Amino acid sequence: MTHMLCRNRVADFVRWKAVFASHAKDHQEAGLRLAKIWRDAEDRHSVYFLFEVASLDKARTFIANPAAAKAGEASGVLDGSYHFLEDAGGY
Repeated sequence: MTHMLCRNRVADFVRWKAVFASHAKDHQEAGLRLAKIWRDAEDRHSVYFLFEVASLDKARTFIANPAAAKAGEASGVLDGSYHFLEDAGGY
């Protein structure tokens, strides 16, 4: 299974989370299922979240959509990154 690990540095976590949650349907339509959200213990403005990715193509299209950038802007994202990950097994 493919996952997408994202990091956002945000101005206001509460505002970010509200806008992020309001886009749950958009995430689902892009084949993204939210697995977890973490907040950095030392930098409270850094948020990490993990999606299960049903379709890499749909996920890339979602990220490239200008509406995604507008949502990030509206939620107070200062900067961010994302990485597509595949399971490499354990020991």
